[in-house]
Formats: sequence, C-alpha cells, structure tokens
Amino acid sequence: MSGRHERGPREREIVVARAAVDSIQRGHPWVWRSAITKGIDGVAAGDVVRLVAGDGARIGVGIAEPASPIAVRVWATGEAELDGRLVEGRIARALTLRAALFASAASEPEGKATSAYRLLHGEGDRTPGFVVDRYGPVAVLRLDGDGASGFAKVLVPVLWKHLEPAGIRTLVQRGVGGGPQPRSGASAGETKSVHLLGEPMPDTIEVTEHGVPFVVDLARGQKTGAFLDQRENRRRVGEIVQRRGAKRVLNLFSYAGGFSLRAALGGAEKVTSVDIAAGAHATAQASFRRAGVDPRAHEFVTADAFAFLAEAKRAEKTWDVVVSDPPSFAPSEKALARATQAYRALHRACAEVLAPGGVFCAASCSSHVDAVTFAATLDDAALGRGDLRLLSMHGPGEDHPTLPAWPEGRYLKFAVMA
Repeated sequence: MSGRHERGPREREIVVARAAVDSIQRGHPWVWRSAITKGIDGVAAGDVVRLVAGDGARIGVGIAEPASPIAVRVWATGEAELDGRLVEGRIARALTLRAALFASAASEPEGKATSAYRLLHGEGDRTPGFVVDRYGPVAVLRLDGDGASGFAKVLVPVLWKHLEPAGIRTLVQRGVGGGPQPRSGASAGETKSVHLLGEPMPDTIEVTEHGVPFVVDLARGQKTGAFLDQRENRRRVGEIVQRRGAKRVLNLFSYAGGFSLRAALGGAEKVTSVDIAAGAHATAQASFRRAGVDPRAHEFVTADAFAFLAEAKRAEKTWDVVVSDPPSFAPSEKALARATQAYRALHRACAEVLAPGGVFCAASCSSHVDAVTFAATLDDAALGRGDLRLLSMHGPGEDHPTLPAWPEGRYLKFAVMA
C-alpha cells in the first residue's frame, strides 16, 4: 500500500438525541436507532457518518448500519475524520499492545509460548465491528454486521499492511454476523471461511496456549475457529485440578475440549466431555493426541447437557470438578428473565453432581447478564446446597480489552466456587 491513506465513503450528517450525545462523549461506541432524530434515511450500511447534536455541534464519526438496532458504531469523537490514517493508527496501537502481551515463541521461556490470541478486539480496541484472531501464521477477520462489511474495503488493506511484518501469511474472513455465535457445537459449520490475502488457508492448524498444543478447525469451527477469550480460564482449570488433586472432571458444552485437555494435563484420571456435536469431540481428541494425552483414557459424550445431567443424577454420579460453559442464554435484553431461569436450572443440575468438597466453574458469555445477575444464579437457593462459596470471578485475557463506558463489553463471566 502506498503512503497515501484511503478515505472512507462520503460523510453524511446524523443528528442524535441529547442522551446519546452524553453517551458518545463518555466513550460508548454504539448509537441506537432510537436515539437518532434526523439524517438516517437514505444512509447505506458501511457509510461514514458525522454525528452531530441538535445545535449542530460535531460529536463524533462512525460507520452506519441503519437496518440494525445499533445504527452507528462510533470510531472517534469530536472533529476526527474516519479515514485510512485513523484506521491505521488504531490497528498499529492494537498490534503494539499484543506484541507486549505475547512474546514470540523464540523469546518466551521454554514451554510457555502462546501462538493463538486476539489481535483486534472490535469496540475494545476502538475499531468497532472488526475482530481479528491470530492462529500462528493465520489471521481470521470477523465482521460484526453489514456496516463493518461495507467499510471492510477501507480497513482490510491497512490491516494486511501491518499483519505481514508481524509474521501473518494468510488472512481469512468469517461471515458477516449480527452477534456472537453460540458456544455449542450444534451450529459449527454455519459460518464459512473466505480467503482474502496471502497463502491458502489450511482447514486445521495447531497452535499453543502457554505451551499446550491444541488443534483449531479454521474451516468449520465457531467464531473465528476457537473461543480465545477463555484461554486464561482454561489454564486456571488445569491449575485447580492439579492443586486439588482432582481425579474426576466434568466439562459441559465442551466444544473443542480446551477445558478438558487442561484438566487432563493437570492430572485428572478421567475427564468427561459433553457436547451435542460429535464433530467437536473429534477436534478435542486430536488436541489430546498432540499434547501426548491418550483420549481413550477419557470420555467424550455426544448429548444434550441438561439430559446428561439428569441421567447422571439418577445414576448418582459425581465429579470433583464441574465446568459449565454454555451458549448465551440471553441473546437480547428481552430474553434476560428466561435466561436467568435457565442459568439457575443448569447450575442446580451441576451442583447436584458436584462431589462434596468439589469445585464448580460456571461461565456466561452473555453481555445482557451482568456479574451481579450471574452471581445470583449461583446462590444457595439456586444451587440447592449451602456449602459453596464464590472464590473468584474472572473475565477474558488482556487481549480482549474493553471500554469503561461500555458495560456490554464485559460479557464474559467465569465464576469459581468451592
């Protein structure tokens, strides 16, 4: 790419309500359709729009998606221009942060390398609508919505300019989507991968997390191929198993078996992985073999988690550690009440198969369920037992930053109870 920075599409002015002005100035990256008072008619997805207050004052600039409830994603406030120069600055800053967080395999202490992590975290890196995950030499771009799709022609050339020097040889795009995919193997394969730049994409690739190898299905896996936001919590589960000498571990909604593999490496004699999709177990077993763990010593069950738990209770089975990482039960605010009931039912069922003195690790990936609400699904009444305490509540790793004014970005909760 030459030194000239490409400008985005012609700006259109959109007038926003007073409450939205305050929100934007605090740093919230979304403008809801209901907060727009004028100017949205005729705007196309991907257009760059200038946000103004009722008195004409310039509030910010962003990318429009008029058919979505989130009608504008804000890239900058005040008089800033949304052009190639701003995009390049944001990408460069994001990659500089990751270079500090993740040393190269050659310079990291032996056995501690991590080659799979998030390079660009959308709104959290002030690049709303665009997520990039790294899997060794492959980068996977995921677009959130038609607005991002329309603006991709500006972002992708700038992105590639910075990825190549960082050792990325292939850039792939996963399909446009209006929200996160569920954490269940049931929908794996719905999102296709499209080669954008560089060398051809492999269907699968082996990467490492803190030195532990695992296989990622780039062609058919969910999200960008794996759930990298749970990397630190996977390591945490392995440490819990090792520290407590846990022998039997249950991993529900196990997908590609990251928690399962960590538990096995932590010393668990038998890990039971439960997912509704058999294909996810195949990927998990491949990771077990790469890590030197015989998958035949462990159990991989293709079943609905609720049905499995009900049968386990009838059979009076218990586990020393239970991990539950379900799909989002609350894809919208309207679903919050139903989601809360579902979490309480799931957590009660998990508590009923947790051995006395055991550890329960419960996760939620829904931004509509905040930490306080999630903790309420883990209280004594919900679990039906009074011997467990909340030891800690965790989120994703530092490669998934968020913004103080954007509580929706604090979507992941990982509670450890004992």
